Amino acid sequence: MAGLEVLFAGVSASVSCPQDAVVCFVHWELIKSGFRCVGSGDEPRSSDRRSELLPPDWSSNKELYSLRYKPGDGDTQLLLKAIAVDSILIFNLMNCSTQQVSDLTVNLSDHVDTDHLHTFDSVYKDKDCLSAQVKSQLLPSQDKPTAPRAERRSRREEEQEQEEERQRRRRGEDSDPLRIPSRRPRQGTQPHWNRGGGGMIMDPLRSGYPRSGFDPSSGIPDILPPGAVPPGARFDPFGPIGRHRPGPDPDHMPPPGYDDMFM
Repeated sequence: MAGLEVLFAGVSASVSCPQDAVVCFVHWELIKSGFRCVGSGDEPRSSDRRSELLPPDWSSNKELYSLRYKPGDGDTQLLLKAIAVDSILIFNLMNCSTQQVSDLTVNLSDHVDTDHLHTFDSVYKDKDCLSAQVKSQLLPSQDKPTAPRAERRSRREEEQEQEEERQRRRRGEDSDPLRIPSRRPRQGTQPHWNRGGGGMIMDPLRSGYPRSGFDPSSGIPDILPPGAVPPGARFDPFGPIGRHRPGPDPDHMPPPGYDDMFM
């Protein structure tokens, strides 16, 4: 903390309250992380320059501190704000390029001895604890950068839209009466059929099921599994039923006197 001691000695005349001491401490943590202070206020000024020192007017407002920083070899600007509320000091650090924001709340009485504001050895109660909080909660992470708030919001909206689309597709499949099921019914279960007449849409001769339970009087081939034919269904083939149907086809018998026409 030798650098902090030199910094504090240079600004001790401006330190008049606990929040001054904490702002000075956070400033030094930013300097140690490779950033340089370019000025005070929210907007850039013509007098801005990179420096490890605090600007002359850094503590002119004891309720709202505003300082700007840039890395030593880059143009990314960070805006540090500290707001004093009763006995706490709330820090916000924003990356002006990505709008990424981090925050830290410091209880002044836990970290500053108000009876020794101008004595560096006594003013900070636990330098290591305060330094750990600043590094873990406020300073930008070098290893795991946090996505900007706008980007996180857009990701959540995109995931929500994808989920809604999946639900719409699911509802559409459930309401489609012509949808082919994804798997065959379990063995021993009967499909639900609406009673009614008329021929079947699918040709059961080409369905590939084994022959079982053939009923010659039904007109339905013996190649469907049990339960596959709805009650009252009728199969009207376009051609001959096949060699397994015994006797003449009652549906295709010639009318009486048909043979006499060719005598």
